[in-house]
Amino acid sequence: MQLLTWLFGAKPELTDIQQQRLARWRALPEISLGSPIDASRYVVVDVETSGLNVNKDRLIAIGAVAVTGGKLALADSLEIVLQQNRVSDKQNILIHGIGGTAQSEGVPPIDALLSFLEYVGRDPLIAFHVEFDQTMIGRAIREYLGFKLKHSWADLAYVAPALYPELARRCRSLDQWMQHFGISNYARHSALADAVATAESLLALRQKMETRIAVSFQGLRDMERERRRLTHPI
Repeated sequence: MQLLTWLFGAKPELTDIQQQRLARWRALPEISLGSPIDASRYVVVDVETSGLNVNKDRLIAIGAVAVTGGKLALADSLEIVLQQNRVSDKQNILIHGIGGTAQSEGVPPIDALLSFLEYVGRDPLIAFHVEFDQTMIGRAIREYLGFKLKHSWADLAYVAPALYPELARRCRSLDQWMQHFGISNYARHSALADAVATAESLLALRQKMETRIAVSFQGLRDMERERRRLTHPI
């Protein structure tokens, strides 16, 4: 038993209520990824962390906002700070603005991650540079909830240049795409504000999506795969 603990880490201990919350989420039915955007709910996500090392740094905050029926649903949003055992350094705090008190008095990680799962449900997730957000959220869920999150994600960092190849060299970052579409951000490096800006960028792509007959989440993923093949040929 000690060897298994050393190899795989200690199994998280959830209370009965927490186990019930997780069981209810697990019991949710899968959804169709081919449904039109006008008949779907997507969740756009951004995270703030203690640094950029996906293997060592910690998840500090998750911001998420829904795009429902092809429209931004600001009332359907989530912003949650995970309680930290140790506060991130001052330079890191200057970036995301989540101070030491907010970090130490945040929501206990198990409850925070359960709230995130309950908010998302089975709806697909969208981010800009998915690998970072997906890895940090997945690591936290594995550590605190004890399972590997298998969820559908799409990456606007590939979808946008797939739709606008002529802008691919000039627009690489989220800020550059926002500038092109005339999108403002009320609090850059706030998880929720960045999620909202990413969601607005998604909607700005809508007209081009329609010309490609790609107005579904599966269509977004197909464009992402196409762009990845062009960018990273085998």
